[in-house]
Amino acid sequence: MNDLELQALQLSLSVAWRSVIFSLPFAIGMAWLLTQHFNGKLIVNTLVHLPLVLPPVVTGYVLLLLFGTHGAIGQWLLQHLDIRLAFTRNGAALATAVMSFPLMVRSIRLSLEGIDHSLLDAARTLGAGRTDRFITITLPLITPGIIAGLITAFAASLGEFGAVITFAGNIPGETQTLALALYSVLQQPDSETLALHLVAISMSLAVAGLLLAEWLTRLSRKHLIHAN
Repeated sequence: MNDLELQALQLSLSVAWRSVIFSLPFAIGMAWLLTQHFNGKLIVNTLVHLPLVLPPVVTGYVLLLLFGTHGAIGQWLLQHLDIRLAFTRNGAALATAVMSFPLMVRSIRLSLEGIDHSLLDAARTLGAGRTDRFITITLPLITPGIIAGLITAFAASLGEFGAVITFAGNIPGETQTLALALYSVLQQPDSETLALHLVAISMSLAVAGLLLAEWLTRLSRKHLIHAN
């Protein structure tokens, strides 16, 4: 593995890891919210899943408008907290987080909807509060969904291209992930061998992530069955 491949791989893993860790608490909260009944639920659900159907470049451009140095949020972050997201590694993590967020929410929401509510009702009659019920009953039961969503989002983040290049750019050593490195290599003559190496690395990571998600999900379900 040459320096370009190694650098792109390390950067991709770093960006993907940060994006899913940052998104996870919000994904759990949003998934729970979407299992409740409230006015405007359809609008919230649409906004959450919008990145799945919008062209990634559009999502990246919207992030640039909001979090760019002259954007409504980005300008405030820069002036008050000295934080700049556009065209930085943290910006790449934000872009991948936005794109993979719906995958996490959907996986966790399906797990929440599959919970046997009689368990929660029984805990309530025994005096368990809402927070206690969530930590001791709900969270363990949705662990397989959390794991599946986490790893699937991580694998998807590794291959994100459109939103990252629009919002974070294609800066070697800073925002040039595997997908962007492949794009750059394809612009060069006689680069088929290097391009194939990058494709092989990307495919290997994606397959490994999906297999790991499936294995951990099954393992978590087995532990829950034995615990019950």
